Amino acid sequence: MSSYRPLHDGWTLSSRDLDGVPATVPGCVHTDLLAAGVIPDPYLDDNEHLLSWIGREEWTYRTTFTWSPDEHERTDLVCEGLDTVAALTLNGVRVGSTANQHRSYRFPVRHLLREGVNELVVHFGSAYAYAEERRAALGERPGAYDEPYPFIRKTACNFGWDWGPNVVTAGIWRPIGLESWSRARLAEVRPLARADGTVEVHVRVERTTEEPLTLTAEVAGARTERRLDGRTAALTLRVPEPELWWPRGYGAQPLYDLSVRLDAEEWTGRIGFRDVELEPEAFRLAVNGVPVFVRGVNWIPDDCFPARVTRERLTGRLGQAVDAGVNLVRVWGGGTYESEDFYDLADELGLMVWQDFPFACAAYPEEEPFRSEVEAEAREHVARLARHPSLALWCGNNENLEGHADWGWQERLEHRSWGAGFYHDLLPSVVAELDPARPYWPGSPYSGAPGLPPNDPARGTIHIWDVWNREDYTRYAAYRPRFVAEFGFQGPPAYATLRRASSDEPLTPGSSHQKAIDGQDKLLRGLGEHLPRPETFDDWHYLTQLNQARAMAFGIERFRSLMPYCMGTIVWQLNDCWPVTSWSAVDGDGRRKPLWYALRRAYADRLLTVHDGQVSLVNDSAEPWTGELALVRHGLAGEPLAKEVVSVHVAPRAVTRVELPPAVAVPGDPAGELLVARLGEVRAVACYAEDSAAGFPPAAWEACTERVEGGYRVTVTAVTVLRELALFPDRLDPDAEVDDQLVTLLPGESAVFHVTTARELDPAALTAFPVLRCVNESPRVSGGSGRGGGPR
Repeated sequence: MSSYRPLHDGWTLSSRDLDGVPATVPGCVHTDLLAAGVIPDPYLDDNEHLLSWIGREEWTYRTTFTWSPDEHERTDLVCEGLDTVAALTLNGVRVGSTANQHRSYRFPVRHLLREGVNELVVHFGSAYAYAEERRAALGERPGAYDEPYPFIRKTACNFGWDWGPNVVTAGIWRPIGLESWSRARLAEVRPLARADGTVEVHVRVERTTEEPLTLTAEVAGARTERRLDGRTAALTLRVPEPELWWPRGYGAQPLYDLSVRLDAEEWTGRIGFRDVELEPEAFRLAVNGVPVFVRGVNWIPDDCFPARVTRERLTGRLGQAVDAGVNLVRVWGGGTYESEDFYDLADELGLMVWQDFPFACAAYPEEEPFRSEVEAEAREHVARLARHPSLALWCGNNENLEGHADWGWQERLEHRSWGAGFYHDLLPSVVAELDPARPYWPGSPYSGAPGLPPNDPARGTIHIWDVWNREDYTRYAAYRPRFVAEFGFQGPPAYATLRRASSDEPLTPGSSHQKAIDGQDKLLRGLGEHLPRPETFDDWHYLTQLNQARAMAFGIERFRSLMPYCMGTIVWQLNDCWPVTSWSAVDGDGRRKPLWYALRRAYADRLLTVHDGQVSLVNDSAEPWTGELALVRHGLAGEPLAKEVVSVHVAPRAVTRVELPPAVAVPGDPAGELLVARLGEVRAVACYAEDSAAGFPPAAWEACTERVEGGYRVTVTAVTVLRELALFPDRLDPDAEVDDQLVTLLPGESAVFHVTTARELDPAALTAFPVLRCVNESPRVSGGSGRGGGPR
């Protein structure tokens, strides 16, 4: 039996110039200084740059606690997360030191504890100073940014990224406490469950006695027991005909409670029965023998200050992924290993997890102390996460293999180590030893062998970044990939997010944080011939958000239409860590951008997409999709000009392609016509000309706004064609949300928007500029507050 006492109370924070600042544990320096009013919010205006000194300072956390001797033999100081370079003293005696944010530490301290008041001090050295000292000793390593993050085992994006601020943190970021125990304790429980009902429970024990111990394991009525004489053991249980865990869209997610007992001490955790396999060249994931088309999103840390990321917040964010049709979340290598809550929620929601080891966009030294630290963190987290059925893949790094092959690193390295030994030797050996049934992939992009070009579309995974950086998004159509693990296009955050983060009056495009090189120019250049040029901030905001949504929908639809040759897309990115113009679908305040709504359509189980003179019917469901495909060529006044009907049958998890009949394939007037494809409840609208060249009439509509429980119902009926109709209720209430966006209506058609809000809103404002927008809206009166020829 053991006892645990958290040490989370009474902490203060000090530095050379500050003393006795109240501190919250778990937490970090930035949030403590912010709570004390010492610094402004790092996320607002240009405060990020004003606060760069924090990462170069040394910080001391201090607390006192009372202790009375108990009946146990051992007492350990358990530190689940220290960020990063720390020295710990208890009652003036040095306990130990740390230099890795990505792992936990345990120090025996019973001999240092005294009855009554005890003092614990955790002194954090500067992460910058440590990393720069290591860099000077080992030699420069090339990377994407002129920052020393490869030389410290710490969240890389803390040092700034092309979507994130430079906020180099320090602090006790995960729980800390005292654990007392006698005879023995369960140091590690590593269950490996398979679809045949087998559970191998691997146990590692720390002990003070050589007397035999009794070890038992139980799950779903199956139980086994054995005598333990050593310090490791493996128990095997067999559950007959278990219910299998499936990714969402493929089945249910049953979870089973597993208990492991060592004499009186008990460990409990939930497991799921499933198998996952990877076909390397095609990069095809199969769960329980069924190939899965990955509808994925990349995940970055949801806050630069991770102690603020609660289970409730993760529930909301991962819920947004599920609601957008996502079935896999890639935990990106520039972040960290996520919390237990994250993986528990993924288990429950049926979200597969692709877990990068934390290496990104740089050459990493393999010398000591890094090799030992990397092995320690890998062993800890592979063992910790092995029980989770959601975890589908371990990946060695993000873009480091490509960097070494294609970014000119080799000459700059001058034969210094760069991480290859981690990705091709150390990490796969740890996974093979501790989690042998789960696939490992050395990095992304990667083509399956060290000698092959890493970013070859014909093999393995690719990242597509010529689109956004240089090329128009229509270039996605030139790719025929097996699996796209990263691709993205920028758009600004929601208006309410931007308004909160900037004190500018009035707002301008420059009011939004923009970390990408030439990001603002790329936003405008990316509009290309697709959309009109913005003349005001409001136009810029709507049109660049719309263009982001269109770009990603275009790419996803093209790649899904290649199924089963292409078996996955992972959009860059789901979330943001602060208010910023970025590639995210959900902004830093948790608001859904228009991209999120486009993602929901593009990731639907059933999809119609028109391209290259054909319609692709994508059926990623378990049932056949059968019916009459209606193809209608319309004039912009709504009149049908030609109609064709094709009987179709799309097998489950399959794609059928239908050539457009000549009557609808070729318009009489490309600028004055559009095509509507419909099969059952699924519809797609395709224009024959870009919006900037189309002859859309000035928009007119009839609108009705009704107060309903929980908000408002807004019905818009088109008098003219309405292109990409969108409603932005956060302009009126920052907490308001709408259930749909970007709807194209023909004359006479209606759209119903449900606005969720606790406030009383002006009904007229809900259907007026700048809340209600469309591409072909009527010219506005001077000042931008009215609408010439507005709704009627």
